[in-house]
Amino acid sequence: MRSLADLRRTFAGPGRLEWIGLRPERKAPLVAVARAEIGAAGLTGDHGRSGKRAVTVIQAEHLPVVAALVNRPDVPPDVLRRNLVISGINLTALREFGLRIGSVRLQVTAPCAPCSRMEAILGPGGYSAMRGHGGWCCSVVQSGSIAQGDAVVVDAD
Repeated sequence: MRSLADLRRTFAGPGRLEWIGLRPERKAPLVAVARAEIGAAGLTGDHGRSGKRAVTVIQAEHLPVVAALVNRPDVPPDVLRRNLVISGINLTALREFGLRIGSVRLQVTAPCAPCSRMEAILGPGGYSAMRGHGGWCCSVVQSGSIAQGDAVVVDAD
């Protein structure tokens, strides 16, 4: 019988980086890019914060959930204002380990709480729809390059 620690480290396979968005300045529309550099302060070209909120990530599988909760056919990733959209691996489960994307290592630090603008962007109930589905904030453990399509794997080191 496998231990709980072994089970917590086991994933069906790697995830995938589906989308990368940069916020050139506060409240500016996100710019989708195919590749990006990540330094200690976050994504190059993004106005974001350094430290525990340097990079924001969201689960691709949560986008249709948010759309359903606000009665919309879809919610494009740029309106949610997260830097990275990741599919195929449970980001919540990576919290205690961290993740690797390309040559980058990130540590999941805290839930990325929705802001009041979600109500304006998504319509009535937008703020509440994002609660629990708003993604995660990450700090940068190792700088490097990422690209759309990169594998996302557990960083258990």
